[in-house]
Amino acid sequence: MSKIHVNVGNVVLGGAHIPVQSMTTVKTSDVEHCVAQILRLEEAGCDIVRVAVPDEADARAIASVKARIGIPLVADVHFSAKLAVLAVEAGADKLRINPGNIGGERELAYVADCVRAHGIPVRVGANTGSIAPWALEKYGRSAEALVESALENVRLLEKKGVEIVVSVKASDVRMTVDAYTMLADRTPYPLHLGVTEAGGGMAGLVKSSVGIGALLLRGIGDTIRVSLTDDPVEEVRAAHALLRACGEEKNYVEVVSCPTCGRCEYDCMGLAAKVEKRVEGVKKALKVAVMGCVVNGPGEAKDSDLGIAGGREFCVIFERGKPNLRVPRAEAEAAFFQRLEAYIG
Repeated sequence: MSKIHVNVGNVVLGGAHIPVQSMTTVKTSDVEHCVAQILRLEEAGCDIVRVAVPDEADARAIASVKARIGIPLVADVHFSAKLAVLAVEAGADKLRINPGNIGGERELAYVADCVRAHGIPVRVGANTGSIAPWALEKYGRSAEALVESALENVRLLEKKGVEIVVSVKASDVRMTVDAYTMLADRTPYPLHLGVTEAGGGMAGLVKSSVGIGALLLRGIGDTIRVSLTDDPVEEVRAAHALLRACGEEKNYVEVVSCPTCGRCEYDCMGLAAKVEKRVEGVKKALKVAVMGCVVNGPGEAKDSDLGIAGGREFCVIFERGKPNLRVPRAEAEAAFFQRLEAYIG
């Protein structure tokens, strides 16, 4: 199906760029802490931020928060049409609701009229905690139930003439991938990808990477959130790493480095860590290789803009695929960083 583009503030969903999203972990009405967290997210590369709106103070605080941040803000509202309208009137750039729990037809029309008047989109869908009872009864806890439940919500909002973004998240990776794959064939709306309740640490990173990555590699997905039980800044960092691994983000310095083994005779691991820290946040398309020994080192370094491969006494620095400088091992790090600074400007 052809894609429908949707604007969230100044960010486009459904275009060539895949925006990164995250969500605050503090009360929206605690404006100082909320703004401080969002500014950290912006600095990390977050494109769209979502805030929870469980009460009227949170809804009204959106105006104050919006005035002090630079990225679009999404209001996450459940169980109250009144709060949804208050959040939109306070300046939310997008609304996240579940039409099934916002009230009846009258309440949904009330929200839809407000959304249309302000020209903002709505994200709807389902996760494994909000599947419609009829879908659970018919399909069980499955990808089919997620999709059918989400499409029911889509149909409710289509009748109201609002712009739509859709999601179907599960904590089960295979179910998530299957659901989004089905949904991509059945709706033209932008898809918000994520593995919900992925957890924290390594397990959360792996689950999100496998689920979201599998979909992106199939050409499915228009915006992503890596949901981690962690500082939301870590969600943003992980999301950008994921986009880079899938080839969806180009303007960065890619560092390739070998895992090292018993053949390595200089501190390749330490140098790689220093290089990664130095280039973090640099917006330039470069490939830098930090390799350990002569087995794969020269070949990998030749495939890079700048590379180094080490030996017992000397290291060789490669530039644009060719060996350019042979330096004593003790001087290699300084010489390599001098060339790196020249490349990244």
